[in-house]
Amino acid sequence: MILYGQVAPGRAVTIEGLVAELGLGMTPVREALRRLIAEGALVAHGNRRITLPRLDDGQIDELDYVRRHVEPQLARLAAPRLSPAALERMHRMDAEVDKAIAAGDVGGYLRANHGFHFTLYEASEAEILLGLARAMWLRFGPSLRVVCAHPGMLTLPDRHKDALGALQRGDGEALAAAIAADVRQGTARMRSALAGAEI
Repeated sequence: MILYGQVAPGRAVTIEGLVAELGLGMTPVREALRRLIAEGALVAHGNRRITLPRLDDGQIDELDYVRRHVEPQLARLAAPRLSPAALERMHRMDAEVDKAIAAGDVGGYLRANHGFHFTLYEASEAEILLGLARAMWLRFGPSLRVVCAHPGMLTLPDRHKDALGALQRGDGEALAAAIAADVRQGTARMRSALAGAEI
């Protein structure tokens, strides 16, 4: 729900509401919320409210720094290990990203974008770096909703296409550069939205 845009930044969630929405018991919902709060994906307030945090400029700086160092390295490590089936899945996910952006489908965009990146990253077999990437995506992923909604998104350079081209050439460094450029582009869109109070 957090990763794929069902909970927008700033929105409050309650245990009772999630129990009703998910059809689960209180205990698993309470435990899931406790873990997500510990990971920084949710924030507990003194009045028993739990919200998905809005990122401030300093947090965007930190997340950008970690992403620009971790994700290109995951891509480098994944390049020689990626199976043909995984590459095909990345092509499908990229087509879904394009379709979602054209349709303004925020949930579809978030799902497909996450699928594209983590199909690649999981091929790295680098569990420590993967853990860091997963934690970072829980924190900033929901704010990527503004990337899909950005009016100039269709005219931006397509870094996913650059990454796919690098994979097909077997060029790990070009792949890492494409992923780093994709991170920078997403961060720039988030900063623009933050300045306009859209997230």
